[in-house]
Amino acid sequence: MTESSDSRSKTLNFNVGVLGHVDSGKTSLARALSSTASTAAFDKNPQSRERGITLDLGFSSFTVDLPDQLRESGGHQYDSLQFTLVDCPGHASLIRTIIGGAQIIDLMMLVVDVVKGVQTQTAECLLIGELTCPRMVVILNKTDLLPPNKRQSAIEKMTKRLHKTLERTRFKECPVIAVAAKPGGPEAPDAQEPQGVPELIELLKRQAYLPHRDPKGSLLMAVDHCFSIRGQGTVMTGTILQGSLAVNDTVEIPALKVTKKVKSVQMFRKPVSGAMQGDRVGVCVTQFDPKLLERGVVCTPGSLRTLYAALISVRKIDYFKGSLSTRAKFHITVGHETVMARVTFFGLPPVENPQSPSDNKPPPSDPQPRPLDTPFSFDREYFYQEVYVIGQGEAGSGPDPEQWALLEFERPVTCPSLCLVIGSKLDTDIHANACRLAFQGRLLEGFEDKGYAEATLPRLRIYKSKHKEGQVERVTDDYTVVGRNLFKKETNLQLFVGLKVTLSTGEAGIIEGGFGQSGKFKIRVSEGLRPETKQLLSSTSKKKGKGGGKGEPAKEDETKADSQPIGINLHFKRYIFDPHKKMVQS
Repeated sequence: MTESSDSRSKTLNFNVGVLGHVDSGKTSLARALSSTASTAAFDKNPQSRERGITLDLGFSSFTVDLPDQLRESGGHQYDSLQFTLVDCPGHASLIRTIIGGAQIIDLMMLVVDVVKGVQTQTAECLLIGELTCPRMVVILNKTDLLPPNKRQSAIEKMTKRLHKTLERTRFKECPVIAVAAKPGGPEAPDAQEPQGVPELIELLKRQAYLPHRDPKGSLLMAVDHCFSIRGQGTVMTGTILQGSLAVNDTVEIPALKVTKKVKSVQMFRKPVSGAMQGDRVGVCVTQFDPKLLERGVVCTPGSLRTLYAALISVRKIDYFKGSLSTRAKFHITVGHETVMARVTFFGLPPVENPQSPSDNKPPPSDPQPRPLDTPFSFDREYFYQEVYVIGQGEAGSGPDPEQWALLEFERPVTCPSLCLVIGSKLDTDIHANACRLAFQGRLLEGFEDKGYAEATLPRLRIYKSKHKEGQVERVTDDYTVVGRNLFKKETNLQLFVGLKVTLSTGEAGIIEGGFGQSGKFKIRVSEGLRPETKQLLSSTSKKKGKGGGKGEPAKEDETKADSQPIGINLHFKRYIFDPHKKMVQS
């Protein structure tokens, strides 16, 4: 909501992300649509001007009369609708910038080169849109490059192909429109009018909705540019993600641990007294060096946390081909930062998993993935996983089970709670035709203590199941046997004293302590050994004792094949973050 100081009209701001593969014509399209260019708009970067490509988020806007459907659906307090265009870069190596831009958009325009169709980055942009945005419009650009006699059939063919691609996404049946944003290409003189742009503006007006805007709560503003104006101060431009902001408010730049007073606020060069969630603003503060903050966040003092590690809910992105392994490192985009982190995956203990194989119901034809805000509790036990688990049931065709991950950041990150988290492998070859977005999640718990490994991780009840097998060597009395092959010679047996074991004949016993120096141990069977067990043990030991004559070895071989030794099974679990490495039995 905007109220200009020079007029009483109110403008609804609606953020439209312009995403697509490099050189698909996003910037030309934004330029064709725009009437007012904001600070960062249209490639301030010299490298970008040279090649005609966008290297950072560009912003520009245009304003139209408020469409009737918005007035009827509760927007009667507004007079006009301002489309703020967020032109995201198409460079594969700048995917982290796109993710930063996609977190602030209400509608996505996916720009596709009509000649080349869907390319690697087009697919990645589509994915990012799916994770961050409720609606989409597909633009088939560069139609002027198609021969006039084949133009219509080529457009129809590409539209059909795109609808097929979008069938399994949240954007199925989204509108597709053909335009030529810059006939003749970026070098051509501006004499030629763009084609299809008025129709596109009408389509955008029809697609616009009243986004949920809430002025309550702490301020969180995503800053994408920072520059100084002589005699005024430093201006930070960005989008308000939550809360509101007014002249004379004090704001914090958490990454630098500094607070500043807001001197003035502008929206597309018009001074305003305040702004709220969804608005694109320039905020002027004094005595601040713009070089210290190119991108980042500004917030209500004390409202954001700086985290060294975090717990997230996690879901694999289907198009990612590799497996997700514990201890692997991923690029984690959280808030407006991208940082490397080591990941540990964990889930519910196998028995607790709600969909056990005994549920022989076939999975629904289009199983819905579970929501990402799956709660986490420190009071619950979780099962350590070497890899992220895909699918459920015997066929593994159901949705993935509930899973979480511990992220340990290489450097601390500043972010709001419950924010979206995206894990990627950005070091994959950018020319490889492969999706680099690996998983998504929500931040559920954050650890602000640098010493979180000692202070907090021991509270995490994530365990590994362990199983050891040995054999009974001999019986010493009706209640005691000596075992072997369960431990190595150098094992500290004291750690295992008191643990329960079961014999393959069914008796339960407790490890009493070591026996000799070679890793053997004594087991106390409180109920006593069964007669048949004793018989089995005495016959094996007798047979072992026999032989020695010339013809005997054959008989001993016979007994070896004939009698299986009695096995000893030891099951326990170990909590992976327990500093004492205790073994626990349920």
